[in-house]
Amino acid sequence: MPKKYILDRSIADKKLRRMALEIIEHNQDEKQVILAGIRESGSVVAKCIQRLLSDIAGMETELISISLDKKEPREVTLSKKIDFNDRVVIVVDDVANSGRTLLYAMKPFLEYHPKKIQTLVLVGRSHNSFPVHPDYVGLTIATTLQEHIYVEVDEESVLGAYMK
Repeated sequence: MPKKYILDRSIADKKLRRMALEIIEHNQDEKQVILAGIRESGSVVAKCIQRLLSDIAGMETELISISLDKKEPREVTLSKKIDFNDRVVIVVDDVANSGRTLLYAMKPFLEYHPKKIQTLVLVGRSHNSFPVHPDYVGLTIATTLQEHIYVEVDEESVLGAYMK
C-alpha cells in the first residue's frame, strides 16, 4: 500500500520555520531556551528548530534529548543533567497522539523550577486523553484512532510525514 503523505519535506520545512518564529515571538526576552527532543524523531525536530532559531534570530539554545519507552513511559532519562531552574524548556516530539508521551517527558523538569515548560510537535492529532496540549504545532490533523502518523527523518532533517 502506498504511503499517504500529509507533509512533504518542503511543507515540513515551512511548518518548522513558522514554529521557530512563534518561539521567538513568545520568548523574545529570553537569552536562551533549552530544546529537549524526545528520541528519536523528536530529537531531529528539535535540531531543526535549533538551527532555525539560530539562523533567524541568533537565539542561543541548548539541545538535550529525552529517552523513554513511549508504550510504558515509567522511566524517563535526560542526555545531560543541567540546572533547569528559571530557564525556558521546550519539550519537542514528532507527533502528539494522546498527550501521554509529552506529559511523562516533562517529569524530570518538575524536580526543578523552570520559568516555563512549553511543548512543540510537528503533527498534532485530536485524541488528547491527557491534559497536555502542545504550545507549538506544525500541522493539526483529525484522524481515527486506528490511523497512525509516522514522521520520516534522517540525522539532520525532517523528510516528511504520512498516515497509515
